[in-house]
Amino acid sequence: MHSSHLLLEEPIRMASILEPSKSSFFPALTKIVGTLGPKSRSVEALSGCLKAGMSVARFDFSWGDADYHQETLDNLKVAVRSTKKLCAVMLDTVGPELQVINKSEKAITLKADGLVTLTPNQDQEASSEVLPINFSGLAKAVKKGDTIFVGQYLFTGSETTSVWLEVDEVKGDDVICLSRNAATLAGSLFTLHASQVHIDLPTLTEKDKEVISTWGVQNKIDFLSLSYCRHAEDVRQTREMLKKLGDLSQTQIFAKIENVEGLTHFDEILQEADGIILSRGNLGIDLPPEKVFLFQKAALYKCNMAGKPAVLTRVVDSMTDNLRPTRAEATDVANAVLDGIDAILLGAETLRGLYPVETISTVGRICAEAEKVFNQDLYFKKTVKYVGEPMTHLESIASSAVRAAIKVKASVIICFTSSGRAARLIAKYRPTMPVISVVIPRVKTNQLKWSFSGAFEARQSLIVRGLFPMLADPRHPAESTSATNESVLKVALDHGKHAGVIKSHDRVVVCQKVGDASVVKIIELED
Repeated sequence: MHSSHLLLEEPIRMASILEPSKSSFFPALTKIVGTLGPKSRSVEALSGCLKAGMSVARFDFSWGDADYHQETLDNLKVAVRSTKKLCAVMLDTVGPELQVINKSEKAITLKADGLVTLTPNQDQEASSEVLPINFSGLAKAVKKGDTIFVGQYLFTGSETTSVWLEVDEVKGDDVICLSRNAATLAGSLFTLHASQVHIDLPTLTEKDKEVISTWGVQNKIDFLSLSYCRHAEDVRQTREMLKKLGDLSQTQIFAKIENVEGLTHFDEILQEADGIILSRGNLGIDLPPEKVFLFQKAALYKCNMAGKPAVLTRVVDSMTDNLRPTRAEATDVANAVLDGIDAILLGAETLRGLYPVETISTVGRICAEAEKVFNQDLYFKKTVKYVGEPMTHLESIASSAVRAAIKVKASVIICFTSSGRAARLIAKYRPTMPVISVVIPRVKTNQLKWSFSGAFEARQSLIVRGLFPMLADPRHPAESTSATNESVLKVALDHGKHAGVIKSHDRVVVCQKVGDASVVKIIELED
């Protein structure tokens, strides 16, 4: 589809395969989003996740109440303070998710080629013959021959905890289905997904709105993951809502593409959203298996060229129960990095998996290895060509900073920014070295009290590949005399030295504003 992003120098690389992976302060440039749950909510487990490389914590409101998630978040704050590792917060909405209600919580065994009825009558007891659901319009939405998947947590349609149903008959409000495989459903809730069928429910449910306006506002969430995003209008309406919620006007919206409807309107959604989550769990069911990679590569390319973060889900499912990923999963993670992904999102692997810390650590090591052979030169040329001429002032500065850093073999790029936009543009060109994004706070007032902006912008870079934020002292404005800028630069350099990414005699590229001019300068460090 696009020319190869792999850069292999055969004699050297074959030998280096045998070298052990080196650990560093920044485990990888690619970021890791961890979903927090029963196996990853203690202070000890969260500290382990942060040290292993998790930079964004995802709170999935498909299960668990606000108090449960609040307790987890409070533990995360303690872990952040003790490890001194920044972490952003992502709230994941439920959206129009269809669910099977199993009040008794008894395991339900379905046999292959058996008939099962899906009914909106929730008074009925769930059994191997009847599955009550939370949606009364399913009978109107499906027809004979349609495919429906039912499973607990995140499902693939082939595992023993998920069942593949084929609609046999629609009778009133009930849908009678033929089971294509044998499976055992355990727990109180299972997700139901009707493949390539339009579900007439709002993208942002009343429950979602309530959670955002209470839990979301209280915790000043950095990211909102908009589940089952199907149209650009979904993003616009959500943004209008966030604007009315004070602090959340700065919250970034990540559109979750989960079905063919979202795929069809991908270009418009990308234009409106701040980032994209490619939800391969549901999408892998909506699309034929042979088409999934095509969508992934095409969508990633579009996100990269737009300079908007792209996040990939469902990468190391087997690590939910195992210490090592399969060979296919390890290769899948590496290929996503070579394709230009910003972040890997771990779901069940950290939520209920047995090895949350080891999973984050393993994914981080795979990403770091793939980054070593990422063909930056090819990627840079392709991005410059796509952007075209004349470039905007900021885009020109960003691409020049990356080009200079590559040419002089700089160890880091330091970028001074107040909105975070300049740093994100530098990251768009995928430099091979870390970018320390020094966020300069801005003073705001509502005529009653002073407040500083900057914390949102700093945390929001934690999902962008290669960006490592640092909040500057508010007494040092971004556009000021060279003396104050030099003092902020010294703090940034000290931070880089402490992190082990800057050493004596290293070259560092600095991107900053001096008066009205944007400047890219190269400095060489002394002893």
